Amino acid sequence: FGGHVCEHGRGRVGSAARRQKVKPWWLVAVVVLSVSRLPTAAALVEGLYCGTEVCYDVLGVRREATKAEIARAYRQLARRYHPDGFRPGEPGLEGETKESAQRRFLVIATAYETLKDEESGGDYEYMLDHPEEYYQHYYAYYRRRLAPKVDVRVVILVTICAISIFQYYSWHTDYNEAINYLVTVPKYRIQAAEIARQQGLLNRPKEKGKNRRSKEEIREQEEEVIRDIIKNKIDIKGGYQKPNLSDILLCQMVLFPYHLSRYLAWYASWLYRFTIRREEYGDQEKLYIIRRHMKMSQSQFDSLDENLRRSFLEKQLWIKENYEVYRKDQEEEMKVKMATDSRMKRYRRWMRNEGPGRLTFADD
Repeated sequence: FGGHVCEHGRGRVGSAARRQKVKPWWLVAVVVLSVSRLPTAAALVEGLYCGTEVCYDVLGVRREATKAEIARAYRQLARRYHPDGFRPGEPGLEGETKESAQRRFLVIATAYETLKDEESGGDYEYMLDHPEEYYQHYYAYYRRRLAPKVDVRVVILVTICAISIFQYYSWHTDYNEAINYLVTVPKYRIQAAEIARQQGLLNRPKEKGKNRRSKEEIREQEEEVIRDIIKNKIDIKGGYQKPNLSDILLCQMVLFPYHLSRYLAWYASWLYRFTIRREEYGDQEKLYIIRRHMKMSQSQFDSLDENLRRSFLEKQLWIKENYEVYRKDQEEEMKVKMATDSRMKRYRRWMRNEGPGRLTFADD
């Protein structure tokens, strides 16, 4: 009996040992299977692409599907789930409502938009294969979603054109204001009227009959003639000069290579003539150096009186030392003028007594 019990006991112990050996093998298989499925599950993040669903599964295609297969699958699903074509109770759509079909259609459309584009499809494939790079996936997804849909070059071109139009309109308005002012100045009106009489624009024979005009019409025509003569004869410099299309931003950018090449050629010629060969400066070169000393633009310098520019040459202001002496003399002259001018005295008195920053109190 004892021997039988021992044999029976050994049999039970052996069975238990075999069960202990088998159990770890199943655990390893389960762990391996779970780990093998982790990348896809971990890669599907709510808010990115199709959310917790795989875009390929949404469309019912394989990862190796071509663009044509993806488009065909999308069209088939869109016909069934699109809100305009949804029919409740259709085979395969049991239990679907219009609201659920609309939500499903949004997921289908998102899957198609993701997979049809090579760039977004490549990022999505990379996310499925590398689920651990969370920050890279978020960056790639939102960088594409937040990127401007319009080409940046088109935006820049439109902006430059808008600035150029505003520039030309502003310059043209200032020029018309200057002409309107000059028309009211007696000196220019008398000169323009004299030119008009010499050209026979104001000495027209008297009209009779039905063609006779009123005094108002004749006066308006004379004003228009004087205005045209002033506009054509006078040379306005500075900020109120006649607008030129070549000065707007768009033309300047188009002509920049041309102006740059001209400047480089001029600069090379300047170095060769006056630095290497030591040639004497001409009047144009001297005026250029004087303008640079005064830090004035070409248009500002051209607006100066011709006699004033000639005096610059007589004082030899292209020489740096002479210009410094001239500048100091001008500053001293301006100080004396400000100290003796009655208007400046009134202004300083007002600033001292009533100017900004002074506190006053009402009597009441």
